[in-house]
Amino acid sequence: MAKELGFGVVGLGMGGHHCKAIIKAKGARLVAVCDHDKERLEQRVKEFNCKGYLSYAEMLKDPEIDVVNIATESGKHAAMGIQAARAGKHIIVEKPVDITPKKITELEKVVKETGVKCGCIFQYRMDNCNKFIRQAISKGHMGKIIGVHAHLPWYRADSYYSGKFGTWRGTWKLDGGGSLMNQGIHTLDLAIFLAGPVKRVAGFYGVFNHKIEAEDQVVAVLEFENGALGTLFTTTCAIPEGAQRIYMYGSKGSFSRHGGTLEFYEMGPDKDRKRMMELFSGKPMSDAASKDPMAVSADGHMLIVEDMVKAIRLNREPAIPIAEARKSVDTACAIYKSARTGKMVEVASVRK
Repeated sequence: MAKELGFGVVGLGMGGHHCKAIIKAKGARLVAVCDHDKERLEQRVKEFNCKGYLSYAEMLKDPEIDVVNIATESGKHAAMGIQAARAGKHIIVEKPVDITPKKITELEKVVKETGVKCGCIFQYRMDNCNKFIRQAISKGHMGKIIGVHAHLPWYRADSYYSGKFGTWRGTWKLDGGGSLMNQGIHTLDLAIFLAGPVKRVAGFYGVFNHKIEAEDQVVAVLEFENGALGTLFTTTCAIPEGAQRIYMYGSKGSFSRHGGTLEFYEMGPDKDRKRMMELFSGKPMSDAASKDPMAVSADGHMLIVEDMVKAIRLNREPAIPIAEARKSVDTACAIYKSARTGKMVEVASVRK
C-alpha cells in the first residue's frame, strides 16, 4: 500500500474545511495546521489532533509535509504559494488563485521552475452533474452554444466584513473585489468550465448596501470565444438570498440548474435526459437511479485532495491547474476594468 502523503493547512477559517477534507481523503494525512491567531490555531490543533505552527516559514520546514493547502486571504495566495514551491512543497490553493493576473503569472512561473504540482479549488468542477453536462456539451449535444447566463443572488450581513477575521473582505488589496471576486468567482468559473473561455466583457459594479470598499453587486455581459453571448450577475445584497443559477442553451438543446437541482435537461439522447433528471432533479430516485455511480455525491474539496495525491504519484497535472483556475480571475479583472473605463475589455488584455 502506498504511503499516505502529508498535508499542512495554512489559514484556519476556510482552512478548517480543508482539514476535514484531508482527513476524509484517501491517501492523505493531515500533519499540521498554521495560523497567526494563537487562539484559533489551538482550537484547530485540538480538533484535528495535529501539529500547530504560528509561523508559516516554520511549517514549510516540516519534512512530514508534502502538500500545503493555502486558505489565507486571497491577495496572499500567490506569494505564499511561491514560498511553498521554493520549499519543495506541492500546493493546493483555495479560490481564487490570487486577485491579479500578474501575481498568478508569477506563481505559474515558479511552479514550473520548481517542478511542484499546484492544484486549485473550484469544487463545482468536481460535481457529477456538472461533469456530465460538460461531457454532453463537448459531444455536441447542445449544438452551437448561444446563451450562457450565470446568476448568484446571495446575501452577506455587515458583520461578515468586520470583526477579528473579516476586515480583509470587501477590500481591493486582499479580497480583490467583493461579490464577484469572492463569492461569484465560483459561478463565473462554472460558466467558463461549461461554455469555454470568455473573449471580452462589458461590466458594471457598485456598492449598494454595505459599508465596504469593493463592490457588493456586479452585472456583466460576456462574449465567449465560441461566439456565445451571456450575462453574469453577482451580489451580496439579496434579501432573502437565492441560489446559484446556470442557464445555457444552444442550437440543439438546453439545461437549467438552480442550486443543486437540475430544473430541466433537454439535450442529447432520450436515455441521457431521463437519467440526468432522475439523478439530479431533486425528486425521489428509482432503485436503479440510486445505484448509479453518478448519483453518489462527494465533497469537492476532498476530491481535489485525492486528485492531488494521484497527480503526485502519477506525475501528472492536477485536475484544476493554475492555467484553468486563472481564467475566471482574468475575466473578473476584465469586468472590473470595463466598469472603471466604461469600455468593452478583451480578457486577454488584462494579462499583459
